Amino acid sequence: MRSTGRVFFGRPLAASARQDEDAVGEDPQDPQENVPEADPMISSANFTESERRELADAIEQNLVEHVLVPWFPRALQKERGGYHQNYGESWNELPDLSRSVVYQSRLTWVAAEAMNFFPKQADDWRARLRHGCDYLQGPMWDAEHGGWYWEIGADSKQPDTTRGTEKHAYGIAFGIYASAAAYRVMEDQGGLTRARDPFFWLERNAHDERNGGYFEALTREGKPLLETPQGQTTDAIGTRYGLRSMNTHIHLMEAFTVLYDVWPDPALRTRLEEVFRIVRDRMATTDGSMDLYFQPDWTPVPNRCSFGHDVETAFLLAEAACVLGEPANEQTWVVGRRLVDHALRSGWDERNGGFFQAGGPEGKVTNARKVWWTQAEGLNALLLMDRQFARADLRYRDAFLRQWRFIVNCQIDPKNKGWHTEVSAEGVPRLGQNKSHRWKDPYHQTRALMRCAQVLRERTEDQGFARFSPAV
Repeated sequence: MRSTGRVFFGRPLAASARQDEDAVGEDPQDPQENVPEADPMISSANFTESERRELADAIEQNLVEHVLVPWFPRALQKERGGYHQNYGESWNELPDLSRSVVYQSRLTWVAAEAMNFFPKQADDWRARLRHGCDYLQGPMWDAEHGGWYWEIGADSKQPDTTRGTEKHAYGIAFGIYASAAAYRVMEDQGGLTRARDPFFWLERNAHDERNGGYFEALTREGKPLLETPQGQTTDAIGTRYGLRSMNTHIHLMEAFTVLYDVWPDPALRTRLEEVFRIVRDRMATTDGSMDLYFQPDWTPVPNRCSFGHDVETAFLLAEAACVLGEPANEQTWVVGRRLVDHALRSGWDERNGGFFQAGGPEGKVTNARKVWWTQAEGLNALLLMDRQFARADLRYRDAFLRQWRFIVNCQIDPKNKGWHTEVSAEGVPRLGQNKSHRWKDPYHQTRALMRCAQVLRERTEDQGFARFSPAV
């Protein structure tokens, strides 16, 4: 397996390693009596090495039982190709009319990370990974014009869905992310080509030479869609045509980070640095939130605050800084910590634990639901901050332990397995939710749980973040 030792994922583990837009919600209400009591947990002040290992084991068990086993190998479809997307509450298979590049890429990426994380099962995960790569480079890729379609028909394998031949930088970012991760563990030269070609396609068609960053919605030929097409109001990820989004650019940064780790090309570094500085220095506000939408010249367009994206960005900035050789960059840590602090101040549920989904510009919670991916990203970011700042501040460790308790007691479905898509502020799941669909997949949970288990196992009291950062 290829390993530069510079990224959070992709490097061999230590010997101890074991096998969209949301509707406005209601303000938090008093907790309901039928919410299960939390099990006794470790106190932050007495977080011993043995307790960290015990917690790491529990986190890894959750990864296997509630994330990997529900999707793999269930989702692999040999006859139709790709991964099946739609499963009901009890993992009953539901009809699949389309295949999304985001979903297909994310499951491919999960297979690559699992192949590395569980070396004793590498052969099984390699087969699942090749299955995903074959679909991405087969019907999902536009052989005539290049680039990945946003989605194709599950049976027709043609871009005959509601989005037609439209492409999007967000989807292409996840394709790059998956392809680079696959090359990192399989090391075939064809895999590197498959990871580089989409980057070159973006460069030719979507990079904004005047303002920096990338145009997002694109025609089949790669021409930016700056005006609303007939019959559409927003693009494939809910952004008004012609605007830039935080969501697309943080994931471009994420994809370029992993690609640069396996292919340290000077031109790619230039683009990674460019997007990194756009995210850190233009998108992150001084109050600690992320602006969601921008004019082409990066003037912010007022909107809501997404607490999940705030904490996710804190991690992605730290990861990118490490790959760029700047793991201790002060400004990056100031911004990342400010993002997590704002989410704790404005989006954290002090009564029940967990992060709310969204807030208004003034910080008031406007959507009090607890959504699966936000809880996963919150867990990851809180441990990241604890790792960096624990000597001076135990707030992040306290919140991390409470966050894990909330996930175990409320976000997990103990009967059917998997994570509930969303629960109420008090932790009560809505009945009948699908466990998997085009936007619900194992990507966020896999990253958070793998990384948290790894960090907890490797940590000793005198270790800081730099001990596991990519640059050492």
